Amino acid sequence: MNAPFPSSPAPAPAVADVIQAGAQAEARGWVPATAGNFSARVNARQIAITRSGADKGALTPNDIWFQDLDAPLRPGSSAEAELHLRLYRDHPDIGAVLHVHSLGAVVVGRAQAEVGAVRLEGWELQKALRGVTTHEAALEVPIFANDQDVSALAERVARRLAEAPVAPLTRAPGYLLAGHGLYAWGRDAREAWRHLEALETLFQQILSYRSFRP
Repeated sequence: MNAPFPSSPAPAPAVADVIQAGAQAEARGWVPATAGNFSARVNARQIAITRSGADKGALTPNDIWFQDLDAPLRPGSSAEAELHLRLYRDHPDIGAVLHVHSLGAVVVGRAQAEVGAVRLEGWELQKALRGVTTHEAALEVPIFANDQDVSALAERVARRLAEAPVAPLTRAPGYLLAGHGLYAWGRDAREAWRHLEALETLFQQILSYRSFRP
C-alpha cells in the first residue's frame, strides 16, 4: 500500500492549502458527491493533490497524496490529476490548481461549448484576476469538450493555452470543461482561490444577466 507521504521535506503548507480549498469549496456547494480536485506545488518537481473519491469537504492529510511531476500517476489517483500535472509542468509559475463542479461554470461551459470560449468584458469583478486593471478589458476563458481520455484532453488544453489569444483578448487564469466544471490556478493557493471565486461569480452574473435581458 502506498504511504500518503513520501520522504519530502516540509510538506505541511501544501497539504494545508489543499485541505482549506476543499473546505471552502464544499461550503459553497461547488464539490457535490466527492466531485472536484485540488492541488498545490510542494517544490519544483512535486505537488500535493487530492486522491480519487475523497470527500473534498472533509479532507484529512491521508487524502492528500504527493505526486512527482514526471512520474506515472500513483494507483488510486484521480484520472484528472493529469490535467493538474500538465499545467504545473508547462507553467512553472503556477503554485496551485483548483477544480470545482460549480453551477455557473458547469452551465456556462455547456451553453457556450460550440463557441469554444466565454468572453468576459464590462464586469467590475474581472479586476480580481491577476493583471487585469479595468472592467473594459476583454478576457477569454477557453472551453473544451469533456473527454474520458484525459491524456488526450490534457494535450488539447496544453496546445491551446500555448497559443496567444486573438487580440484584443487576453486569457483568464482558468478554463472550462463543457458540462463538467472549472479549472483555475494562481501563483499560490490564495491567488488560485481568488481566481476561482471570481470566475465562478462572473459566470453566475452572466447567467443572471441573460435571464433578465428582453
